[in-house]
Amino acid sequence: MSQLSERPEKSVVGVPMPHESASLHVTGAALYTDDLVHRTKDVLHAHPVQVMKAHGRITALRTERALRLPGVVRVLTGADLPPGGVNDAGMKHDEPLFPDEVMFHGHAVAWVLGETLEAARLGAEAVEVELDELPSVVTLQDAMAADSYHGARPVMLTGDVEAGFADSAHVFSGEFQFSDQEHFYLETHAALAQIDEAGQVFVQSSTQHPSETQEIVAHVLGLHSHEVTVQCLRMGGGFGGKEMQPHGFAAIAALGAKLTGRPVRLRLNRTQDLTMSGKRHGFHARWKIGFDADGRIRALDATLTADGGWSLDLSEPVVARALCHIDNTYWLPNARVEGRIAKTNKVSNTAFRGFGGPQGMLVIEDIMGRCAPLLGLDPMELRERNFYAKGQSTPYGQEVTHPERITAVWREVQQNAGIAERRRAIAAYNAQHPHSKRALAVTGLKFGISFNLTAFNQGGALVLIYKDGSVLINHGGTEMGQGLHTKMLQVAATSLGIPLHKVRLAPTRTDKVPNTSATAASSGADLNGAAVKNACEQLRGRLLQVAATQLGASAADVRIVDGVARALGSDKELAWDDLVRTAYFQRVQLSAAGFYRTEGLHWDAKSFSGTPFKYFAHGAAATEVEVDGFTGAYRIRRVDIVHDVGDSLSPLIDIGQVEGGFVQGAGWLTLEDMRWDTGDGPQRGRLLTQAASTYKLPSFSEMPEEFHVTLLENASEEGAVYGSKAVGEPPLMLAFSVREALRQAAAAFGPDGASVELASPATPEAVYWAVEAARASSASARKGVADASSGSAARAEALSGA
Repeated sequence: MSQLSERPEKSVVGVPMPHESASLHVTGAALYTDDLVHRTKDVLHAHPVQVMKAHGRITALRTERALRLPGVVRVLTGADLPPGGVNDAGMKHDEPLFPDEVMFHGHAVAWVLGETLEAARLGAEAVEVELDELPSVVTLQDAMAADSYHGARPVMLTGDVEAGFADSAHVFSGEFQFSDQEHFYLETHAALAQIDEAGQVFVQSSTQHPSETQEIVAHVLGLHSHEVTVQCLRMGGGFGGKEMQPHGFAAIAALGAKLTGRPVRLRLNRTQDLTMSGKRHGFHARWKIGFDADGRIRALDATLTADGGWSLDLSEPVVARALCHIDNTYWLPNARVEGRIAKTNKVSNTAFRGFGGPQGMLVIEDIMGRCAPLLGLDPMELRERNFYAKGQSTPYGQEVTHPERITAVWREVQQNAGIAERRRAIAAYNAQHPHSKRALAVTGLKFGISFNLTAFNQGGALVLIYKDGSVLINHGGTEMGQGLHTKMLQVAATSLGIPLHKVRLAPTRTDKVPNTSATAASSGADLNGAAVKNACEQLRGRLLQVAATQLGASAADVRIVDGVARALGSDKELAWDDLVRTAYFQRVQLSAAGFYRTEGLHWDAKSFSGTPFKYFAHGAAATEVEVDGFTGAYRIRRVDIVHDVGDSLSPLIDIGQVEGGFVQGAGWLTLEDMRWDTGDGPQRGRLLTQAASTYKLPSFSEMPEEFHVTLLENASEEGAVYGSKAVGEPPLMLAFSVREALRQAAAAFGPDGASVELASPATPEAVYWAVEAARASSASARKGVADASSGSAARAEALSGA
C-alpha cells in the first residue's frame, strides 16, 4: 500500500463524528457571508437593474431619476470600469458584466448602490432602459431548429459502429429530452467587498472557487491578483451553482467599494437568484442502439445536445463529462457519441452536482429501461449482462479498474434488500390490485473522479503549529455543508498523531493558499486532504528528529500516537506540547506548505481520449415504489443503497452525503419541473417556476419510508488519501432506481412485456400518462386477440361451409 493510502495506528480518520459546524448550524450561530454585514460599518447595498425581456439591444440607459432619489448613492454602469478594467465576468470572455445586449429575461444591465436595500431597490426601479427587441430562442427545440449552437462539438468514437450495428440482432432508436434543475441552495449568492487604506480589495464571497473569484475581480478592476484577497467563510449550499457564477457578483461589490470607498454588500433575494443564475443543463438525446441475440450491447450512436443558455460558462466540460459517462456501468464495444451546446436566451447554465455525468448516464439508463421489455429480458438481467469485465476500457480509452466492484455493490444491495422475496410479494400485490401497482428496480453507477482538465487536479495547504502545541490548518477547499472541513481536521490529526481537539481550521482565503482549484468534481477531500497530509508529514518529520534526540533513539523508531512520542522498545515518552516547545527552542520550523498533484492523468480533448480519472466510484440502489393508477401519484416505499467510498475518512459524513445526494437526484428525476414562458407574448422567456410555491423540492414527505444505506467494506482505494474515495457527486445518480421503478410500475398496468416511455421529471402527471399508455397497449393487445379470434371463427365457418 502506498504511503498516501496507508493508515497509522489509532487513526482519527475513519471515526464516525458529526459535522464540525453541526451545532452552529442547528443553533443559528454559524456565520455566512451576509451575516458579516451587521458587523461592518457604513455598508452600501447593491440592487440589480433587470430587464424583463428575453433578447434585445440596449438603445438608451438613463440613471438621472434614480440618482435623485433619497438614499441612492451611485448607479454602476459600464462607464464606471476603471482604466485597464475588463467588462467581463466569465473565463470564456463572453459574459459582459454590463451588457449592451440583453440576452435573457431578467438580465442585469446596471446596479444601484443605496444606503439601504430599499433605497437601492427603488433606485433600480427608477433606472430607464430602452430596448430594441430581437428574436429570442427559448427552448432546446427552437435552438436545434435554428442551428443555434456555441462552443466545442466533441465526438467520442470507439470501435466500428457500422459493423457493430450489422452484427446486432436487435436495433432500436429513439429520442429523449429531460429537464434542467435549480440548485436552490439555502443561501443565495452573496458578496461583501471592502477596500483598505492601501487600496487592497478584500471580498467575502459565497464561492466554491475563491481563486477564480479573485482572478475575475482583479481583471474587472484592472488589478493584479496580489491586490485582491477573497475569503469564503462557509456556504449555505453550493451544489456547483457557486463554482463560476459568484465571480460577477463579487466583482460588482468590489467595483462599488472601489468607487465609493465604502463596503458594498450584494445579496440576491430568492427570486433574483432563480431568475439570474444558471441551472443544471437540460439535455436532448437522439440515439440508436444495437444488441446481440443475448441482449449484449454491440453498438451505440447518440447525439447529446445540452441547453447551455446565453453564454458558455462551464457548458463545454459539462458536455465532455456527459459523453464520458454515457456508458455508466456498461461496456460499449462500438460507439459514436457527439456532444453539442445549444445557445438559448436563458440564464447561462452551469455546474451542478455530477457535472454532466448524470445527464450522460440517464440516457443509457433510459435506453436500458425502454429496451429490456422489447428484448424479453428482465431489466436487472439486461443491465447485469452488460456490466464491464476485467480488461475492458471505456469508449474514451481508460481501462476500468476494479470492475468487480460494479458486481460487488450490485449483489450486496440485492442481498440487503431481499430482492427475490420482495419481487414475489410485489407480483402478488399487483395481481390483487388493478388500480394500484408496485415495482422494484435496481440500478448501478460508475462515476469518474478528477477534473477532466488535468491542470485542475492539484491542491495546496498551509499548516501552522504554535508553541503551545495547538495546530491551525488552511487548505484550498471550501465548505458548503458537505463536511470537507471535518475530514481535513481528521486528516491533520491523524497525520500528526495528535487528538482532534488540538486542531483548528481557518476559513478558506486566497492569501493563505494560492491558485486553488474549485471545490468541485467530488475532488475536495482527495486534493486538499493529500495536501494537508503532505504538510503535516513535513512537520512530523522535523518533530521526529527532535523527539529522537530527546528519547535517545533513531527517528525511524519514534512514533507519535495520541499526542505522545515514544521510541520502539522503550518506556521513555515525550508529550506533544513538550515536543513542540522543545522544537521551537531548537529553532525548528513549525509551519509547512503542503502540495499535491494527482498523478497518472492524461486527456486529449481533440481526440477525446485519455485517462482523465484517477479512479471510479461505484454504487447500487434498489428502490420500491407504489403508483396510483387513477392519478399517477406515487410513494417511495423503500430504498436500499450500497455505496463504495473506499475506506471512509468520516463515515457519518459520507452516509449523510449518500442520503442527501440520492434525495437531490430523486428531486431532479421526479419532482423538479422547471417551466419557462415559451409563448410569443411580452413575457416570452420568463422563468415561470421562480419560487418554492411553484418549483417543487423534495421534502420529508418525499423521503423513502424505509431508507437503508451501507458503505461497501474492504474497499480501500490505492493511491488516494488514507484509502478513501470521493462521495460528493456519485450518490445523486443512485436515484435512477426511483425513475426505473416508476417506469416498471406504470408498465404493470399494461400487458406483460410492455415498453413504457417516461418523461423526466417523472411527475405524477407524467406517470399518469405513462400508465395510460400502458393501458392503451393492453387494450390494443386485447383487441388484437379479439380480431384474431373472430378471424379464426370466420375461417372455420368458411371451411365448414365448403
